[in-house]
Amino acid sequence: MKYVALLRGINVGGKNAVRMADLKQCFIDAGYSEVSTYINSGNVIFETAATSEAKLVQTISDMLKRRFGWPIACAVVSAHQLGEALRQAPSWWEQDPTAKHNAIFVIAPATAADIMRVVGAAKPEYEQVEALGSVIFWTAPLATFSRTRYSKIVGTAAYQQVTIRNANTTRKLLALLQ
Repeated sequence: MKYVALLRGINVGGKNAVRMADLKQCFIDAGYSEVSTYINSGNVIFETAATSEAKLVQTISDMLKRRFGWPIACAVVSAHQLGEALRQAPSWWEQDPTAKHNAIFVIAPATAADIMRVVGAAKPEYEQVEALGSVIFWTAPLATFSRTRYSKIVGTAAYQQVTIRNANTTRKLLALLQ
């Protein structure tokens, strides 16, 4: 089965540097097959017979901590799950070229409902938010981005339980999984 591991907080602002070649080798050494990485933000595509995302999250997190020496949280999403989420994405997501469009991937054991409850209700005058499974789709005009609830999660407990990819990266990851 094909999956993507979406690592949180690596290679951001010069902190927690991880070379993609080392990351790829780490997955290969752990027995995963068809391993590839996409861009420097920690997206690892791989195949495994395992079928439990929750177990994969724990196994991969443990493996990364042993290899790189610090905890690296990750969300793990199957090709099927990502495809379904993007097929059912809200009609407003990715439509406005003057807006920011993100997919917020929730890291197990947290759920999208947990994150949305902590962040609070979206401010409809500034942002649109909808969850599908473990993916929260979020759009906000660039002009009012700083007024949104979701732009203010950086540094909060909720922020520690998600990893964010823009719409272009999310679509590219699905293409690579297929």
